Amino acid sequence: MSYKDLTVLIVDDFLTMRRIVRKILRDLDFEDIIEAEDGTAAMDVLKRTRVDLIVSDWNMPRMTGLELLKQVRSTDSIKDTPFLMVTAEAQKENIVEAVKARVSNYIVKPFTAAVLEEKLAKILPR
Repeated sequence: MSYKDLTVLIVDDFLTMRRIVRKILRDLDFEDIIEAEDGTAAMDVLKRTRVDLIVSDWNMPRMTGLELLKQVRSTDSIKDTPFLMVTAEAQKENIVEAVKARVSNYIVKPFTAAVLEEKLAKILPR
């Protein structure tokens, strides 16, 4: 399976960051990319669209990435969706909290396309 067949949801309150992630994903052959500006908007998307991967920022207004992760994991229809958390904070307690909430993987900003590709390779079937 190529990444072309997968639908990705990018969740970040910062438009520039969504554009950066979108560009990297396009370069990796992802074609079906949806964006949401926070966890609340992301949950709205997830209620009506099948998504194969969620790439979410941690710090967002209205609903944080961690709150989104917990909602995704507690919703039967989407609980197994691969979830990549993007965070500016490499604090151990944050990472532990995300792991406890069953994050698939996490990435610390700033990151390169190669690092994103490597993290995705670990959580997505090829």
